[in-house]
Amino acid sequence: MLFDRLQLSVNGDADQTLLMLGGAGGVPCMAIQLARTLSRVNIIGTASRQESVRAVRGFGAHYVLDHSCALAPQVASLAGLPPITRIFSTYTTPSAWENMAEIIAPQGRIGLIDDPEPLDLRLIKFKSVSVHWEAMFTRPMHATADMSKQHDILNKLSCMLDSGKLKPPLLAEYGRLNAKALRRAHEDMENKNVNGKIVFSGF
Repeated sequence: MLFDRLQLSVNGDADQTLLMLGGAGGVPCMAIQLARTLSRVNIIGTASRQESVRAVRGFGAHYVLDHSCALAPQVASLAGLPPITRIFSTYTTPSAWENMAEIIAPQGRIGLIDDPEPLDLRLIKFKSVSVHWEAMFTRPMHATADMSKQHDILNKLSCMLDSGKLKPPLLAEYGRLNAKALRRAHEDMENKNVNGKIVFSGF
């Protein structure tokens, strides 16, 4: 998404800003690290709980905004911030979409990974903003001409993880898989009290 669809430049884009919506979830924490490690773009993460704020900063975000509040005033308070030319959203509610449309720079790029309700694209029409989808297996599913790039990307990621350049996503460990642990995990997900990936043991 970041380098293919949103077209971040390797070792470049110091004069631009990426907004990563989605708190300290598995995808955002990896995306923030990739952007921080491979480019020079300014990175804004979002979080609404102190635990999540610490996690987002720990993964490399330069700034963290509260996604439970309007984003435009918070962005305006960041003096000297380069324009937000890219947004990657993993949790696209109607209000989040309106926020994105307001703060994205003209001719910017928005990437989505979730399955949001129908979006009003008219909000970004006169900014000529493009929308892109993240679907990890598009290349192999459709046997695209660049299908082998999937192999190259996964190899590079594994090397970065092995070398410690990337940290694995946060894990929310719930112990042995049983009805009680499963209920607790579901409750935490519904209440948005989970950072990273839920993990059970004892299989």
